[in-house]
Amino acid sequence: MRRALHYVFKIGDRKASYDFFTKTLGMQILRHEEFEEGCKATCNGPYNGVWSKTMVGYGAEDDHFVIELTYNYEVGSYKLGNDFAGIKIESSSILDRVKSSGVKAEETHDGLIVRDPDGHPFFLTKGESSGDPVKQVSVNVADLKKSTDYWQNLCGMNKISSDDKHSLLSFGSGQCALELRASSKPIERGTGFGRIAFSCPTAELSELEGKMKEAHQTIQTPLVALETPGKATVHVVIFADPDAHEICFVGDEAFRELSKVDPKADTLLQSAIQKDSSADWFKHSGGKPSAS
Repeated sequence: MRRALHYVFKIGDRKASYDFFTKTLGMQILRHEEFEEGCKATCNGPYNGVWSKTMVGYGAEDDHFVIELTYNYEVGSYKLGNDFAGIKIESSSILDRVKSSGVKAEETHDGLIVRDPDGHPFFLTKGESSGDPVKQVSVNVADLKKSTDYWQNLCGMNKISSDDKHSLLSFGSGQCALELRASSKPIERGTGFGRIAFSCPTAELSELEGKMKEAHQTIQTPLVALETPGKATVHVVIFADPDAHEICFVGDEAFRELSKVDPKADTLLQSAIQKDSSADWFKHSGGKPSAS
């Protein structure tokens, strides 16, 4: 069975992001890793320097959709495009928490819109407290029919609903859904573009890659093994849809081992933030450069 795992954000300030995701949204730090060089699958974007990965969410990735925060030590900010449309969180308690936090928010007919320090929007609405409150990831697409066909017929997602403005797809009941929103403007990804990740049985990865090749679709990173020191080695393949939205499929068996919640994750992240002297590297030039 295929399942939704996480969405990747690039962030410029780990301390500000930590405060937003843990103190404002009430998420927990699930895992944290530091790397000395760029990822073979460009998990941290097109950068080859020191970087870190932090997973945050409301529970383990076995049954929750979470967020991956990638931090490149040499980059201070990124330019967002119009590709990413938002993440929907359905929980009355989280909505009340954000309302009482004092953070800047935009009121909607059924809740609030808040943005993280890098500008990514979160749509908060009322809902039951049981299960995963992260219900939906939304992205903008230029050709709704073409994109719907891609995600349904090539990626294997089930279409829940569709009209001339949006399509809603999922890999199964209770999973975070993917919403494709029709855009009247060309899709621009900026430098802050993200990536959505799914898992499937490892044996299906090569078959999935072959299907994309046969359909003449973009394979951004051919099937590759990614090693995390001291942890499981996972196999991944990266695709790009018709609007260049990045899609990572990872072998489920090893990923379940890799993605176990680390009880020391919060401490590891806090230690890394305190030791981070990267801002000092760029003082002579007026601060960290923007990737924009």
